[in-house]
Amino acid sequence: MSTSAPRILYCHCAYARVVPAEVKSAVLNGLAASDAEFDAGPDLCEMAAHADPRLQELAGSQPLQIAACYPRAVKWLFASAGAALPEQVKVWNMRVDTADVVVDGLLGRGGEEPVEGAAT
Repeated sequence: MSTSAPRILYCHCAYARVVPAEVKSAVLNGLAASDAEFDAGPDLCEMAAHADPRLQELAGSQPLQIAACYPRAVKWLFASAGAALPEQVKVWNMRVDTADVVVDGLLGRGGEEPVEGAAT
């Protein structure tokens, strides 16, 4: 098991607007207030639609944790852009989890695991 801090990717979900605005803001603020380094992207859906090469670079970063929406959807987005995510990548679902659960999980402060949730 790696002892290095995981790379964190935060998706702002700017275009689909499926993640509650208050949760997105609270997660972003929680990350910004911490001393953790993180990558923030405006929208993973758009990045995947344009096959953004940053997705391949991110997929190769281990360990990796992602704050976005449904894990299956996030994994599909990466795969559709030719950047399949390894199984051990954790995806925190801002659609169903509270901001506190997501931030604590990303920063390794909580005991909860990401919730899969059913993709619609």
